[in-house]
Amino acid sequence: MSFSSDEVNFLVYRYLQESGFQHSAYTFGIESHISQSNINGALVPPAALLSILQKGLQYTEAEISIGEDGTEHRLVESLSLIDAVMPDVVTSRQGQQKPTAVVKNELTETNGEEGTTNSVPQPSDVAMEVDGSIEIPPSKTTVLRGHESEVFICAWNPTTDLLASGSGDSTARIWDMSDNSNSPNQLVLRHCIQRGGTEVPSNKDVTSLDWNCDGTLLATGSYDGYARIWTTDGQLASTLGQHKGPIFALKWNKKGNYILSAGVDKTTIIWDAASGQCTQQFSFHSAPALDVDWQTNQSFASCSTDQCIHVCKLGVDKPIKSFQGHTNEVNAIKWDPLGNLLASCSDDMTLKIWSMKQDTCVHDLQAHSKEIYTIKWSPTGPGTANPNMSLILASASFDSTVRLWDVERGHCIHTLTKHTEPVYSVAFSPDGKFLASGSFDKCVHIWSTQSGHLVHSYKGTGGIFEVCWNSRGDKVGASASDGSVFVLDLRKM
Repeated sequence: MSFSSDEVNFLVYRYLQESGFQHSAYTFGIESHISQSNINGALVPPAALLSILQKGLQYTEAEISIGEDGTEHRLVESLSLIDAVMPDVVTSRQGQQKPTAVVKNELTETNGEEGTTNSVPQPSDVAMEVDGSIEIPPSKTTVLRGHESEVFICAWNPTTDLLASGSGDSTARIWDMSDNSNSPNQLVLRHCIQRGGTEVPSNKDVTSLDWNCDGTLLATGSYDGYARIWTTDGQLASTLGQHKGPIFALKWNKKGNYILSAGVDKTTIIWDAASGQCTQQFSFHSAPALDVDWQTNQSFASCSTDQCIHVCKLGVDKPIKSFQGHTNEVNAIKWDPLGNLLASCSDDMTLKIWSMKQDTCVHDLQAHSKEIYTIKWSPTGPGTANPNMSLILASASFDSTVRLWDVERGHCIHTLTKHTEPVYSVAFSPDGKFLASGSFDKCVHIWSTQSGHLVHSYKGTGGIFEVCWNSRGDKVGASASDGSVFVLDLRKM
């Protein structure tokens, strides 16, 4: 068996992407010249590096458990990956093994019936109770196959049951879930670039997408440096080219006349959606811009790996406000429903709340024990469709927990602890009564925001990058690292 450094570099690059380390993956890709290799990433299955490592670990364990005379010995304790690459540990473990008796599978007598064997349990369409919550059965789940690589993002159309997804296979897809079919129609939006006078696949990840307010247009952002606007029937309406490098975030304003994007080139851009032209480019960050969020139809906030947050306005050539206080890269920012308070989360493990009325943060919320990846405000409180419910903020962390916060008091209301791996996404139901969370433990959990109790749960086949609710609040979409997208139907649950 032989392999090249290009192959190793590509698998490490893909592992970083699949693990959510998008910025590290980009830097590693540049330094190792991934783009210059002849490896077709679309043909490499998800989790390839982990798969080959697991096989190597199993081979090492097999070497230890089989004696020189060919007899099989029981492995007293599983090897860790680090143990497996340490010759002294492997040698000492070989000396510890003991012969084990061969266990034969024989017909057993069960409940007085001869000739029956214990069968492997099959998935049931009956909702099972797990830890006090209701496990969502297969009959209430539609798994959407088609993507050829990890699916980083998904989003429901705000007016219809169209679900959009964006993937490492350089495509976005629109799935029509309106008829509740098990094999819904899908439109494939191929992201191509011009090369030698012809269109060729960009072979770059689609990492951001957003629907406009009336659901007539879908915007996508890609690692190829272009933003694109698509119609609901899958036609490319505009290609927006001004960024020099990958686009990390992209948002429509509420009016639907502008699109906002953030890129690795340290800039943010406001685009005119009708013409596809750059209206204004903002170059205030000193490092890649990671996220953006509109405050009004003409003003927005941006955050960066430079640890800074800037609030900018169309037509103004400098930030109208800047916030500093984080001590590591700022991963996400979100304005509350009224645009009064800005929440930010960071690799410094803190969640901060900012106001345009002061320079320092209103609250510095320190409770998570690892990086905070994303945050979401509830659609509740004054000025929302649910004015009689309190406004709360959700934070998702690599410490495997989700926290719900009373921002007015600066207190954590609930800590949601059922996940066992980093949590990459949270989303509130339209009525604010439920929160969906998605983790790399492959689980989507649905929680009561009032009690903090887990009410529904589903385990997929890959780590979850994104969760989202449809406009009616009766379906949850999720996208995963193994290329799957799935929809959970919560009606009559």
